[in-house]
Amino acid sequence: MCMTDPIADMLTRVRNANRASLEMTDIPYSRLKKGIAEILKEEGFIKNFKIGDNKQGYKTIRVYLKKKRKNFKPINDLQRVSRPGRRIYVKSKDIPSVLNDMGIAILSTSKGIMTNQQAKQENLGGELLCKVW
Repeated sequence: MCMTDPIADMLTRVRNANRASLEMTDIPYSRLKKGIAEILKEEGFIKNFKIGDNKQGYKTIRVYLKKKRKNFKPINDLQRVSRPGRRIYVKSKDIPSVLNDMGIAILSTSKGIMTNQQAKQENLGGELLCKVW
């Protein structure tokens, strides 16, 4: 199976698992996806993640989701911004805030994967990968 946008696939798997109230979901491994998972954990959107192998021997990232409580959902939505057919790059002064800083934007910069707040502090621009709230 040919996958043209692995980051969109990752976000879709997390979004679907979250909506189905699953405890975890498996995602094919890449360093970029690992960086996104680290940010989601640091920012409190997911409980944890682990890197392991699946039955076929491929490396995977197992993402453990937080449980929904009465009026609180850890992840309301994940939205892909930059796509393979239309890359979106932003300068440090043009980095958007997500829902008045209630959510985060994840960027790929020259110093690695980081949130919009980290990129603003470091005065770095980059590719705007996705928004999470």
